[in-house]
Amino acid sequence: MPRKDQGWVTFQTSEEERKILEEFCQNSQRTKTEILRELVRGLNKYSSPSISLSTPAEKTETKHLEFEIVSPKKALKVSSRNVLKGVVKRVTTGSVNTEITLEIVHKVELTSMITRVSAEELELFEGTEAYAVIKSNDIVIAKD
Repeated sequence: MPRKDQGWVTFQTSEEERKILEEFCQNSQRTKTEILRELVRGLNKYSSPSISLSTPAEKTETKHLEFEIVSPKKALKVSSRNVLKGVVKRVTTGSVNTEITLEIVHKVELTSMITRVSAEELELFEGTEAYAVIKSNDIVIAKD
């Protein structure tokens, strides 16, 4: 069920379109929701609402796909007590994951691996401020 600040969008696709989406999701290791949100956000670059979309002439069997549209994010409150403010020092983007390195204080850095989509949604790039949120009930230290 969507929360009050969310809504659902339902639309029909042909079996072929559904298979294309599922294959793309599998290859990119992202969910249908992530892919469709990215496509919707990409519509902002079009200034004219007169974009024409071609439709197949033949009638095909369709399936329902559902995804949610999330409203702009509000301030996030977290239960973690270890929240460290820093500046993004390095961003190393891979095909699926992105490695983010934050400089917390001079020469003290923390590195975290997050999904590429999350890094894009958070608009993380060198020089931006971000927070390292550490939630752990066990830290292991080892030595050879």
